[in-house]
Amino acid sequence: MEVIKPFVKWAGGKGSLISQLTNFYPFELENGTIKKYVEPFVGGGAVLIDILQKYDVEEAYAFDINKDLINCYNVIKKDVETLIEKLNEKEKEFLNIELENRQEYFYKIRSEYNSYKIEDNLDVKRASEFIFLNRTCFNGLYRENKKGGFNVPFGKKEKLNCYDRENIMAVSEVLKNAIILNGDFEQIIKYVDKNTFIYMDPPYRPLNATSSFNDYSKEPFNDETQRRLAKFYDELNKKGAKIMESNSDPKNTNEEDEFFDELYKDYRIDRIYAARNINSKGSGRGKVSEILIMNY
Repeated sequence: MEVIKPFVKWAGGKGSLISQLTNFYPFELENGTIKKYVEPFVGGGAVLIDILQKYDVEEAYAFDINKDLINCYNVIKKDVETLIEKLNEKEKEFLNIELENRQEYFYKIRSEYNSYKIEDNLDVKRASEFIFLNRTCFNGLYRENKKGGFNVPFGKKEKLNCYDRENIMAVSEVLKNAIILNGDFEQIIKYVDKNTFIYMDPPYRPLNATSSFNDYSKEPFNDETQRRLAKFYDELNKKGAKIMESNSDPKNTNEEDEFFDELYKDYRIDRIYAARNINSKGSGRGKVSEILIMNY
């Protein structure tokens, strides 16, 4: 089977963990009892892509609060050829510039991107800017300031592919029957029934003050929001859906931290190990445990 990868790099992306996560999917997904897949924090989409590739679900719904990210998904789904044309133009322009001058081009695109807000209609130009900035910025990171502006600096890479045509085409094919929507996680409730598998990958609770990163959008995702999510998990559980949630493991830094153990005391909590891949210092990257919260 062709390996289809996320089209953007996303903090907390699950591409490297798919082989582990697959072991925890509900068996009803494999035997075909589950007909619907719902994901409220789609991010880079590694799990969405994996499930749409491997399993015969009849309905798939993916949400994210980041409107520009959702625009990208829908452009890839509905107008991928035009998107590739625009990405090809940007890549040619960028690679034809001397190395020392590419930074100026990057900031020109970033300034243009931040000069306007996306409307509700499909915006191919903005999707091409989004992907270009993701591929050329520092560490492939997406981050917004309090005003909602993209604020990651230039990445200064010598070798660069601004996009992967074959992979984007493959993502487009996989998404053809999925519904991709912009919205808060609670909006998924109307799509959930007892034959649904839900995977939730919210912005992680920081392990400490210096490791904090959840600026995927201008809206904060703090402990209060984590508690709101836990209450919503209970609501979804009452509907009979199968639910799996990923989050950080506080016990990496404090064995006494029972934050998630208390919030999800009625559910199963397992641990898997992940490489920390969003860190400005190489020494700050390494294996840490993450928790998986399941109601099955």
